[in-house]
Amino acid sequence: MTAYAPSPTAAPSLLAHPRLPQAALVLASVGALGTALLSQYVGGLHPCEFCMWQRWAYVAAIVALLPGLANPRFRTASLALGGLAFLTGAAIAGFHAGVEQHWWEGFTTCSSSMPKNLTLDQLRERLLSAPLVRCDEAQWTFHGISMAAFNFPASLVLGLVAWAAARAGAKRA
Repeated sequence: MTAYAPSPTAAPSLLAHPRLPQAALVLASVGALGTALLSQYVGGLHPCEFCMWQRWAYVAAIVALLPGLANPRFRTASLALGGLAFLTGAAIAGFHAGVEQHWWEGFTTCSSSMPKNLTLDQLRERLLSAPLVRCDEAQWTFHGISMAAFNFPASLVLGLVAWAAARAGAKRA
């Protein structure tokens, strides 16, 4: 295994480092999942369906990034797949934040919209099968910004960093 030695004529770039971007992206993913789990199990903030999907995007990113850490042949593809997972998470988080702000409706399984003209039996069945946590109400905000709204730019930046690192790795190869 050769040591990393940047070209003396090239501007130093952390993205061009063989392992640093992937390790940082894995650590960021573990940190995001840890924060979500702490908020759930310590803070009592139970996740809605969209929150769970955002967690799965981080899990997918970790699964995609780990092979590239272990084997240099997989680094570029691993970073590209990790970037795709992060950008998918950003799309879910952006949609979720919009649902919370009532800019658009979420899916019927996790928003408060009820069809009109339901019978009492249909209404009772709908209420009994409703999810415990609604996606259209933020359980926690910091200065009016929900966790989904925080996750959108975070996932977007992580995805762009992963793709930039994949591109830098492809140029190096």
